[in-house]
Amino acid sequence: MSAEKAPPATKPAAVEPAAAEPAAPETKAAPPEKPAEKTSSKPASAESSLVATKADASEAVALKAILSSGGDWPQWGGTRLRNNVPNVTGLPESWNIGKFDRKTGEWAKEQAENIRWYANLGSQTYGNPVISGGKVFVGTNNGAGYLKRYPATVDLGCLLAFDESNGEFLWQHSSEKLITGRVHDWPLQGICSASLVEGNRLWFVTSRGEVRCVDTEGFHDGEDNGPVKDEVVNVADIMNAGPGAKPYADTLAALGEGKLSDAAKQALDTAGEPLAGEATLKTLTEGKVWAATGNFGGVDRTITIKAIGPKLMFTKTLGVHDKRDADTLWVYDMMSELGTSQHNMASCSVTSYGDLLFVNTSNGLDESHLNLPAPDAASFICLNKNTGELYWTDNAPGTNILHGQWSSPMVAEFDGVPQVLFAGGDGYLYSYKADQGKDGKPELLWKFDANPKETKWILGGEGTRNNIIATPVAYDGLVYVAVGQDPEHGEGEGHLWCIDPNKRGDVSPQLAVKIEDDGTRTPIAHRRIQAVDPKEGEAAIDNPNSAVVWHYTMADQNDDGEFDFEEKMHRSCGTVAIKDDILYIADFSGLVHCLNAKPTDEGMPTVYFTYDMFAQSWGSPLITDGRVFIGDEDGDVAIFEFGPENKEPLEEINMGTSVYSTPVAANGTIYISTKDKLFAIGKIEE
Repeated sequence: MSAEKAPPATKPAAVEPAAAEPAAPETKAAPPEKPAEKTSSKPASAESSLVATKADASEAVALKAILSSGGDWPQWGGTRLRNNVPNVTGLPESWNIGKFDRKTGEWAKEQAENIRWYANLGSQTYGNPVISGGKVFVGTNNGAGYLKRYPATVDLGCLLAFDESNGEFLWQHSSEKLITGRVHDWPLQGICSASLVEGNRLWFVTSRGEVRCVDTEGFHDGEDNGPVKDEVVNVADIMNAGPGAKPYADTLAALGEGKLSDAAKQALDTAGEPLAGEATLKTLTEGKVWAATGNFGGVDRTITIKAIGPKLMFTKTLGVHDKRDADTLWVYDMMSELGTSQHNMASCSVTSYGDLLFVNTSNGLDESHLNLPAPDAASFICLNKNTGELYWTDNAPGTNILHGQWSSPMVAEFDGVPQVLFAGGDGYLYSYKADQGKDGKPELLWKFDANPKETKWILGGEGTRNNIIATPVAYDGLVYVAVGQDPEHGEGEGHLWCIDPNKRGDVSPQLAVKIEDDGTRTPIAHRRIQAVDPKEGEAAIDNPNSAVVWHYTMADQNDDGEFDFEEKMHRSCGTVAIKDDILYIADFSGLVHCLNAKPTDEGMPTVYFTYDMFAQSWGSPLITDGRVFIGDEDGDVAIFEFGPENKEPLEEINMGTSVYSTPVAANGTIYISTKDKLFAIGKIEE
């Protein structure tokens, strides 16, 4: 990411450019040295301006180091700018994943080429891998069943940590499904967010609508870090129904006699907590709660047993002996603290600026797709990343949320002002000053309606009005974002915008007005379904304060006077990637679009080419080492030589199952998470 020539119009202040690309290393690059963690997030003031200035400078240095080093890639898009363009070199020209036996899963690696390792993920994977401190972290479901107490048949949201060098499983954070079901926590979707890692701290959003901070070392460092300590987790259940009825009765009777039944011991053994010798039983609440103390799974500990409704539930507290579990530092439960109601899932990939942590809550509609259960709940929040303290909330979309809110925030400094951008569920892009706010509220800098005013929202995706699911990207002083919808809604009309972030107020392309009988124009307040209905005497007029630099929806590339399917921008879940002013994006119709990131003299986009992958693309491009990598639902990864003249891929490599995520690169390796596996791809020394 570098500051190149200015567009013909006045050039906005450039985002911090990366340092010049280093020469290609001969061996795998070492991860960059981690910057020292900061302890204060106070905004600049008479007392703290010097400290804030030093913190800002340190943060900027760390950002440039990530972009230029070719080392770790510690969040979605690598940095808070969200541009997936790591400076990684020395990658293989091609690879082959080999064969996997469909019944046993055994890897026949004889045909494999340049696969350093692979690791099993869940049965469905949408989270993007991040790489930091010698570890790879990825969100998925529980299809791999790494923990005995949670076999693969148990549906969970899982954050998995692997050793970067060999793919060895290290630890798992487990999020049990919400009892409200698919309206909030869709079956098998797992953790859909990517993590943020700084030093030995990791932040992510769980499938339960929580923001969690965990220790990247887990319990492998021999410490139970706080303030959350002795976290209680489920171990096993015995249900009072069907085949479990007798074991339930026997166990309840044995507990009344101060013993563990054989059925209880078997349940604990299956869950990885076999009892050595005998346990000492203590009744805590007559007929309801008991404590069993003994050596379980080789550890002296207490298992708590509770009779809750139709089941007996066995729990334990996590500690330093639980090496395969995550070590949680703090939790912020957005559903209980803020009253949010995420639609189907919470999926924000958080980012930070100094000690500020920014989170999209995913607040949205209920299963009717008509009712908004929590219209006053926050859509966007700022927390202290060290403590989880809430600084401010905002619900700018209000009752105009179309469906859900699944985008992720971006932070950049424009013209010296730090801005955090939030893609609202109403199709607006909002910019706030990236600070602690005032009286629990942020300062709104500008808002941008990414849908033409006459577009209309229709249930099931039949309309033309869209959400923003993609993440906005900062490049050379400008902002880029595409619109789209839930993939279940299928294909449809799309828009890609390049925006000047230095304007203020309503910077939408158009304004909605009512044309009165006397010709006067009365502004129309923002409406959810359709901003302007021409049949009602309403009109969209050009906004003199528009921040549009260019807008791409179609381009007649063959100059035949018609717009073919391949000449249109369609709905996209994808985020742009830009290098040397060349922009790539994939849309949900399977088209790869290549454009100039800067406008023509007439303020128009320049479209170099589109390429049809003939399969839907959920993810975003990776630009690195002179090539562009884009995955699709058929499991193919298209590899283009970088540059607008390269209109056909060098090859398309099949990964065995769907690639819903985005390829990333770090430390001389490409990481691709497929539907059920994570592959580390790099040159292998003979």
